[in-house]
Amino acid sequence: MDDLRELYQEVILDHNQNPQNFGQIEPATHSGDGYNPLCGDKLSLTLQVQDDKVTDLRFRGSGCAISKASASIMTTVVKGKKVVEVEALFGAFHSLVTTGDTDDGDLGKLAVMAGVYKYPARVKCATLAWHTLKNCLSKKDEVAKTE
Repeated sequence: MDDLRELYQEVILDHNQNPQNFGQIEPATHSGDGYNPLCGDKLSLTLQVQDDKVTDLRFRGSGCAISKASASIMTTVVKGKKVVEVEALFGAFHSLVTTGDTDDGDLGKLAVMAGVYKYPARVKCATLAWHTLKNCLSKKDEVAKTE
């Protein structure tokens, strides 16, 4: 179990230090911002959605290691998926980080966030990118917040 925990910590630290898909898409078909007032995490997402499929997405922002790693991993998992698949992943990921339950589907790389549920204050950090993505796909103009 300790080996698995160490692996998860290494993956999270690596995504924090070397985030994937960090940057901005111009022009973007969808964009949005997120803010976690609890710890100050800020995030902007830009997406390209074509034929109901997320063909590309990027994020920018600053925040804690969990927030940044979650956004980085999310972008690698979501890219190339249909919007309905992304919505299902949102539900499965939310369940993972709030309960530790991995029975909601094939979470792949997202499973590294399984331990977050043990730290309720960190759930908001882990879900910020996902709430922002949900707003982007719904074309909501409001800043996504985790409260």
